[in-house]
Amino acid sequence: MSAIELDFWIFVAVCFLSWITSVITKEYSWVDRIWSVIPIVYVWVFAYYESLDNLRLDLMAVLVTFWGARLTFNFARKGGYAPGGEDYRWAILREKMNPALYQIFNIFFIVIFQNALLLAIALPANLALNTSQELNQTDFLFAGAFLLLLIFETVADQQQWEFHLLKKAGKTTKGFLDTGLFSVSRHPNFFAEQAQWWALAGWGIVTANGHLEYLIGAVVLTALFLGSSRFTEQISAGKYTEYKDYQRRVSMMIPWFPKR
Repeated sequence: MSAIELDFWIFVAVCFLSWITSVITKEYSWVDRIWSVIPIVYVWVFAYYESLDNLRLDLMAVLVTFWGARLTFNFARKGGYAPGGEDYRWAILREKMNPALYQIFNIFFIVIFQNALLLAIALPANLALNTSQELNQTDFLFAGAFLLLLIFETVADQQQWEFHLLKKAGKTTKGFLDTGLFSVSRHPNFFAEQAQWWALAGWGIVTANGHLEYLIGAVVLTALFLGSSRFTEQISAGKYTEYKDYQRRVSMMIPWFPKR
């Protein structure tokens, strides 16, 4: 069995477990709960098939593990793993759909599509399999970019966490965060999250001197984040009248100078 075949069967098993737990618990954030873990497994499978002797693959796997550790910590402190820690947007969608339609949505989008996406963003590491060249400046460039984006996202998450603590304690009357990194991007953490997987995809493609089809995961991830962010912003704009001015002034994703 090849590394890709093993990852495929892990994908099938994870899809089934995600679906059955959602049916049993009536909560639909199980893919969210494994989001930070499964890509780590996929990449380490590739590294294992090289007997951990491929330094390029090992470096990719270590960086993806750092990514997963950060995301797991941030998700846990927000209560994502606690009972009832379902993403509030699923509840909103359930109110807009009849039960049968929502279950179809659960199977094909929440479970299968999102799990397939997690596999797709990890697949570029497969391009580093059986590469004989030693680590070079290109590897360090992509690894450095991934690490810088990881630090950027960590800072953004911390700023957002501290803001919500102030909000919960009644120490601010602002409805949303618009300072720090959020003054140059409305979703700086989302930007960095996507960019890390673009970096991994580019890294694999450059290593293999081609195979642009491995960009599909990063492209679809970006489309998913854009759609999810627009849905979230519709909710925010409905709650806070000043949010539309924030949308006018500040870039949605890519950090940039705010408009006057």
